[in-house]
Amino acid sequence: MLLVDLLKEYKYDMQVRNYSQRTIKTSFNSTLKFMNYCKGEFQAEELEDLLPMYFKKYITYLQGLGRSEVYINSIIKYLRGFFKYCVKEDYIPEKQNIMSKIGWLRQKRTIINTFNDKEAQKMLSVWDYKNFYNARNKAIISTFFETGIRNLELCTLKILDIRDTVIKVTGKGNKERIVPISPALKKVLIKYERIRTEYIKDKYVVDDYYFLSYRSKMLTVEAVERVVRETGEMVKVRKEIRVSPHTIRHYYCQFLLRQKVDSYSISRLVGHSNTNITKIYLQSLEDEKIVEMGSTVSPMMILK
Repeated sequence: MLLVDLLKEYKYDMQVRNYSQRTIKTSFNSTLKFMNYCKGEFQAEELEDLLPMYFKKYITYLQGLGRSEVYINSIIKYLRGFFKYCVKEDYIPEKQNIMSKIGWLRQKRTIINTFNDKEAQKMLSVWDYKNFYNARNKAIISTFFETGIRNLELCTLKILDIRDTVIKVTGKGNKERIVPISPALKKVLIKYERIRTEYIKDKYVVDDYYFLSYRSKMLTVEAVERVVRETGEMVKVRKEIRVSPHTIRHYYCQFLLRQKVDSYSISRLVGHSNTNITKIYLQSLEDEKIVEMGSTVSPMMILK
């Protein structure tokens, strides 16, 4: 069976299972690149033609291009999903699953550089309520710092998802979770909502997305990235810090860790599948902050 035909079929299967459009696109493109490599290097165009050696050579090829271990592991993840589908649909037996014996590459310890508290404070105070654009941007930045949600999660928030004390978030795999919001954020959102209502009163709005573009459409992740990047430029965030929604998410997790919130609770709040992901943020805290945290929890003082 031709690989390209199988890939098209797999794409529809991902849609049936409610994968996000972003995940479907990335998985499709990543798998297609591997197929094109096999076609070009080994003239392998059918599923039955693939050998485990081909993927091992593909890893070497990617390493030669300077791709990181994190990037290559993501390719492994997407290809595992594709071949798992082929086995499930009885296109190949499990013994012909070339990904079954491919392990993960060992990743280097991740050090996450994020904003300091002063930069966060400045970013929160950049925007005002003079117009729709400013009010919306202030609400976006405030929501990111308050909740640590992902970019796409923010873009897909609906009006009814915003409650008095919590927000309902739809995360990866369409998994829903509830995150708390403080009176401080609620105050910002109320002001934004009032300006939003006035802004769209004479416009034709089809969807009920909470954060809107100038054209009253759902915001794209690219547009939100620009808002965050512009905010960072306005307060002159350090050049070594990547100003993005995900960096705010890093800050949020590390901020909670510094407040002694446990890893399990944080993983639930931000929608991590397990605490191992959350622990990366703890490992990335600066040594002096770890010492400071440890100095306030002394067994000798408590058990004396």
